[in-house]
Amino acid sequence: MATEIRGGRSRRLSKHALLIICGVVMLYPLLWMVSSSAKPTETIFRDPSIWPTELDLGNYVDGWTALEYPFHHYLINSAVIAILAVLGNLVSCSLAAYAFARLEFRGRKIFFAMMLATLMLPIHVLIVPQYVLFAQLDWINTNLPLVVPKFLAHDAFFVFLMVQFIRGLPKELDEAARIDGCGHIRIYWRIVMPLSIPALATSAVFTFIWTWNDFFSQLIFLTDPELWTMPVALRSFMDGQGETAWGQLFAMSIVGLAPIFGFFLAGQRYLTQGIATTGFR
Repeated sequence: MATEIRGGRSRRLSKHALLIICGVVMLYPLLWMVSSSAKPTETIFRDPSIWPTELDLGNYVDGWTALEYPFHHYLINSAVIAILAVLGNLVSCSLAAYAFARLEFRGRKIFFAMMLATLMLPIHVLIVPQYVLFAQLDWINTNLPLVVPKFLAHDAFFVFLMVQFIRGLPKELDEAARIDGCGHIRIYWRIVMPLSIPALATSAVFTFIWTWNDFFSQLIFLTDPELWTMPVALRSFMDGQGETAWGQLFAMSIVGLAPIFGFFLAGQRYLTQGIATTGFR
């Protein structure tokens, strides 16, 4: 008996040790970037250690004002787009998901399959027709190409996620609401949405992170420096002639990561619950 207990403890300790080692390996690039942001630029690649021998917080001060606009200008641009994208996805994708999960209409399965098929299309295939369309609408160099599609259930992944969650809710709740005189709008708003908070929170967290980190679309549609977002602004620290301000780049990258960590930690509980209950099983 004692041997089995010691063997079980040894296995648990081995598993924990392996997880700690894997965690350190995955965190090392982030820790190295944090350390490099506090080093003089000329010593960053000469001193690969995590602990800087020479602390230099001037990278944060210089990086904040190094570009045409202060760095908070680009953070605000990113925040506006990300918040509108989150709001658009929550409203439009939840409405589309309710229709697929609760309404009976002709061609529902076909439309749902077509929506899922769009998940296999890479953005590089779609970007050219999108750019032509938005150019004809005179939306280039505005936030509209990055925001308006979110209000049209553009992200099939979140529609699918919410459909799976809503299908798991008892239909008896809908039937009881209909007996009380509720229509689909009231059922959606008063019954389904309050019960779908985990799925909504999951969609909000992923939408915020993906939009905040989006570089390709924002680079294509936003060419005016006044409209640049944080990822596009970070690119300006890189010089093709080899004069990249690495210290300032790493410092502003750390600043740009802070909202993501905050948003993730705020919704972590709902995120875990939402992923566990959205039908990926």
